[in-house]
Amino acid sequence: MTPVRVGVFGLLGSGNLGNDGSLEAVLGYLRAEHPEAVVDALCGGPEVVAARYGIRATRLHWYRGEYRTASRAGAIAGKGVGKLVDVFRTAAWVRRHDVVIVPGMGVLEATLPLRPWGFPYALFLLCASGRVSRTKVALVGVGAGPIGVRATRVLVRWAGRLAAYRSYRDVQSRDAMRAMGVDTARDEVYPDLAFALPPPAAPAGSSGTVCVGVMDFHGGNDDRDRAGEIHRRYVDGMTRFVRALVEDGRQVRLLIGDEVDVAAVDAVLGAVDSPLVTAAEAGSLADLMKEMAAADAVVATRYHNLICALKAGTPTLAVSYAAKSDALMAAMSLGEYCHPARAVDADRLLGQFRELERQSAELRRTLAVRNRAATEQLDDQFTALTAALFQETR
Repeated sequence: MTPVRVGVFGLLGSGNLGNDGSLEAVLGYLRAEHPEAVVDALCGGPEVVAARYGIRATRLHWYRGEYRTASRAGAIAGKGVGKLVDVFRTAAWVRRHDVVIVPGMGVLEATLPLRPWGFPYALFLLCASGRVSRTKVALVGVGAGPIGVRATRVLVRWAGRLAAYRSYRDVQSRDAMRAMGVDTARDEVYPDLAFALPPPAAPAGSSGTVCVGVMDFHGGNDDRDRAGEIHRRYVDGMTRFVRALVEDGRQVRLLIGDEVDVAAVDAVLGAVDSPLVTAAEAGSLADLMKEMAAADAVVATRYHNLICALKAGTPTLAVSYAAKSDALMAAMSLGEYCHPARAVDADRLLGQFRELERQSAELRRTLAVRNRAATEQLDDQFTALTAALFQETR
């Protein structure tokens, strides 16, 4: 039999640990359930993906400066030509596959700054190419949300409509796509794909450490005019919180979720000059989970920082920048432990943190139950994926 040809697509290998964690989960599923499949990627960081995961990888965009701001005529022209070239590159890549999977990620949302002709355009090309070439394109466990910019909304709507399979990581994502005009009657909701990753080893006793995940946060797609102010308020609030922990004699371990977050970590380290504060060098979600499993508690902003902490079974407080974080915390029965990233109040955050620690034992038991349920639901997700995508290819 001819091996099934499977492509994976997205901003993978580009420095975002959450995106790469979703890829790891899907590769684990493919290797366990479809070991005969030949897998390759069309992605943001092909060199990283090829070296780390052992699969062939092609650059997502023809123009290498796609995600850099274009101010000169040459750069603007390069981007314009790239949009046309990518039509043919994407179509040719899709045509070589039986199935293409977009593994998780917030590909249908705009909770962070996003230009319509960047990734939304690339996703639309992917799904349109799949429809033309009759290659099944699956949006698996993706995030979606209301989108204010009309061009972005139109591209996302049509990408969703043209996909052969859709599932979501929370109910509100499905509701958002329905509100955009996508028929979601057959679409299911499952936990985020990262919950399928292997759990970290259980810690032995208390370390006294608090993991604090900080983010290069500038607000959302509609906050561009005040992005600088939002960023300053966020960093100042998180710095004050870390300083308060140090004054209590706590060891603090600073974490990132994307390479761009290093600047925020450096800002906190520079403002809180103490040997009690250190920064971890995490290169994967597995590294993050190991750090968080060894901690007494986690306070974090990035969505997949939260997932790592919850998966590790560690009491977690979300500094929430989007509704998806609130939904995740509610699903794990920690809905009361959320704090707004746009208005970090260090004193109030410290009070929530102390309450979190008082409830630590009970919360660990709750998370153990929720994690077992998430694993079972993702088993169902992968069974459904096999039925929808692979039965006719065997």
